[in-house]
Amino acid sequence: MRSPWAWIPSLYLLQALPYVTVMTLSVVMYKNLGLGNTEIALYTSWLYLPWVIKPLWSPLVELLGTKRHWIVALQFAVGAALAGVALTLPLESFFQMSLAVLWLMAFASASHDIAADGFYLLALETHEQAAFVGVRSAFYRLANIAGQGGLVYLAGFLTERWGSARSAWQVVMALLAGLFVLVALYHLWALPKPAADRPAPRQQDFWRESLQVFAEFFKKPAILVIVAFLLLYRFPEAQLLKLATPFLLDPVAQGGLGLSTQQVGIAYGTVGLSALTLGGLLGGWVISRVGLKAALWPLILAMHVPNVVFLLMAWAQPQSLWWVSGALAVEQFGYGLGFTAYLMVMILVAEGPHKTAHYALCTGFMALGMMLPGMWSGWLQDQIGYMWFFAWVLLATLPSFAVTALIHVPPGFGKKA
Repeated sequence: MRSPWAWIPSLYLLQALPYVTVMTLSVVMYKNLGLGNTEIALYTSWLYLPWVIKPLWSPLVELLGTKRHWIVALQFAVGAALAGVALTLPLESFFQMSLAVLWLMAFASASHDIAADGFYLLALETHEQAAFVGVRSAFYRLANIAGQGGLVYLAGFLTERWGSARSAWQVVMALLAGLFVLVALYHLWALPKPAADRPAPRQQDFWRESLQVFAEFFKKPAILVIVAFLLLYRFPEAQLLKLATPFLLDPVAQGGLGLSTQQVGIAYGTVGLSALTLGGLLGGWVISRVGLKAALWPLILAMHVPNVVFLLMAWAQPQSLWWVSGALAVEQFGYGLGFTAYLMVMILVAEGPHKTAHYALCTGFMALGMMLPGMWSGWLQDQIGYMWFFAWVLLATLPSFAVTALIHVPPGFGKKA
């Protein structure tokens, strides 16, 4: 069997890029094309819906075909959808049309996530899952750097060169489409063929089995605490994330920092996300050494406390790119540490005979926890301004701490034997 290094980096780069497109690139793109914060936050948050409801069709991936075949086919589908976004941007009704195609891309990507996460759980032993969760998170974040850093910078550069943000974003989306096709071809060769990657045995009719898979998830001990944890762990980030880029781009007179698109690509998309990647690697290593139970509280504190840098930036409005990049690096490094703990809790919850479907349910709740707060965040910021909005984000960490106090982690889980 091939080394995990041959496929985990590329698999999680491609898992991340559609999510980055929905989460960040679409926000910057629509901001560059003249839409307002309320409109951007509301409509791009709706694009999370496929990740929320993907558990509804996760049994299809569990019961039909292999995860390997699903992965490759869906990577081609995402590439086609991204090409479709590029084609809609010159149209008069580009906003509605591009949102519709992004919606289709999100469905394909959410289905790909089910297969990819299930494949990860099937192809690796538990201690390997813990050891590689940092690597997986790191390359997921490298995709963020490529997207929020390189592609945002490229869009800004091409906009200045050509004088057309629309044409610049067409090129960006076309490049993404080509990348997906090329890596899908690579995965035809690189993905291993573990013996466990086969359709789950079917003993009853299909739909009854599907309902049974869901029912078994909701019979897990302390399921209400688990669901609350999945929904609220990222509650502050869900709001911060939608407004971080508009805050950096908006002029100083409107409470922002007045950075150019290229500067945002450097500060947030490259420096900040490089720090986040390092945090993810360190978080995975810490969990594999001491176990999730011992690491959970230090990691959640590392994730949420550094959010204070956004409040400080909104108050001081620094004009130095060095200061802004340094502040973002601190916040993103802490987030990288904390997110590894969240991933390991989801792996813990998914343990059992239906890992793929149950992990998909976990990520569905995670997406819902990102979608709902994100929808109102733009409206809230428009009402109270950036400084008070970031103060609210700090207050919003309290529910995250409360649910973490209730979650039960077995001693030694995630620790390398």
